[in-house]
Amino acid sequence: QLQIVESGGGLAQPGETLFLACTVSEFGLESHAIGWFRQAPGKEREGVSCISGSGDRSDIADSLKDRFVISRDKDKPTVYLEMNNLKPEDTGVYYCAVPYGSWYPAPWNSVSQYDYWGQGAQVTVSA
Repeated sequence: QLQIVESGGGLAQPGETLFLACTVSEFGLESHAIGWFRQAPGKEREGVSCISGSGDRSDIADSLKDRFVISRDKDKPTVYLEMNNLKPEDTGVYYCAVPYGSWYPAPWNSVSQYDYWGQGAQVTVSA
């Protein structure tokens, strides 16, 4: 049974760091690219980052490149998102997503490129 589980997140003050993890349980899918999206209240879901199945290719939204880092544990079906120097505008629900195919999503930040979604993890940045 397919399970995509996000963990981590929570409440942080501006300038702090939070980590998110995404674990995919379905056999075969754990080798697919995995994307991170976020959705702030009243706003559309936006692409944050994506990493290939092998971990040798990744993308991060231009506005986040200097603060967010994506990585992949090759021994475990888990992808991590490190969020540094958090700002109030980073507040939202963060979703992990997996495409059906094994190719790298193009464009990586398009919601339509992903077929399986996690339930989301809340990240709140507030003083």
